[in-house]
Amino acid sequence: MIAAPSTTPILSARAKALKPSLTLAISARAKALREAGKDVCSLSAGEPDFDTPAFIRQAAADALEAGHTRYGPAAGEPALRSAIAAKLCSENQLAISPEQVLVTNGGKQALYNLFQVLLGPGDELLLPSPYWLSYPEMAQLAGASVALIPCSPAQGFRLDPAQLEAAITPASKLLVLNSPGNPTGMVLSRPELEAIAAVLRRHPQVAVVCDEIYEFLLAPGHSHHSLAAVAPDLAERVFTVNGFAKGWAMTGWRVGWLAGPSTVVAAASALQSQSTSNVCSFAQFGALAAINGPRDCVRAMAAKFDERRNLLAEGLTGMDGVKLEPPQGAFYAFPDVSAHGLDSMTFCNRLLDEVGLAVVPGVAFGEDRCIRLSCAANPATLVDGLERLKRFLAAL
Repeated sequence: MIAAPSTTPILSARAKALKPSLTLAISARAKALREAGKDVCSLSAGEPDFDTPAFIRQAAADALEAGHTRYGPAAGEPALRSAIAAKLCSENQLAISPEQVLVTNGGKQALYNLFQVLLGPGDELLLPSPYWLSYPEMAQLAGASVALIPCSPAQGFRLDPAQLEAAITPASKLLVLNSPGNPTGMVLSRPELEAIAAVLRRHPQVAVVCDEIYEFLLAPGHSHHSLAAVAPDLAERVFTVNGFAKGWAMTGWRVGWLAGPSTVVAAASALQSQSTSNVCSFAQFGALAAINGPRDCVRAMAAKFDERRNLLAEGLTGMDGVKLEPPQGAFYAFPDVSAHGLDSMTFCNRLLDEVGLAVVPGVAFGEDRCIRLSCAANPATLVDGLERLKRFLAAL
């Protein structure tokens, strides 16, 4: 008997178009080189190097012992949803009820769920560039197109309201605002948000998602403002995404949230119920302790990041052929290295091969002139990385 020929399942069009995360790929390559015995310094990771504070870890352990190991509500533990709503009301001046909050597997799932329930074929995502690399991939997975709004190094990576207005079309459905921003460290001021709100009032079909994951990581002299507090008349089309990963050093816990108009949040909750279901039950009790607990740990880590951000920025500013818009928040620097005549991928590959320094090419974020360095590393590692970069530039 002749065996039937084997066939490999054919990938869907959206799967074929999906690009893997370049930041994860760079980190994996650096790890592989280190395991092979190469001396590697990595400034690529977008993750705090601090341990999760002890009282948060203890709360999760207590929840385990108390039997919080079963399925929970898909939208999140009621106590955590209430605590997030209370935080948004008191700290961000947003009029949010617990029913308007969805607890998600990190901020990334909050964004993914929102894009899936708001965007579809024929819709357009308005995306200031540079951008966090997952935004366009998520939009395209939802079937939408992406309209990039260039925010160049020369303009400090800031969104020009006139550029925003010119980019809006009848297909425009959702605008992304990420402040403090990844990869640039740019922080939107209140007057800038007011100017953006003025544009949005003229285009009622455009909703906004504010990614505030770096909310607590600000340089002195800068403040965080939520758009729906600056422009409460737009609250019915503004969504806020945040989480515990960066501020509380809880990246691996995978707890985030989506907050906004209840009908859309309910749809995102229904999607979550059919995909991942509830976030890890005992992790949510750790998150509850975090959001209800003292903020001393958050402030202490933010202060350390500020010291490191300054160390990184000062080191980069003194290098030949490197232009830096000083970051105002988050834990990245995004210098322009185009004067050396290399595209960012070539620059970063050579940097890793020749001096063992891992950073992320700016092309991953839509800006091929730049590279991203993270200050989520101890000062000794930052100094080592800066010395390697200086050595590499001198040899070009």
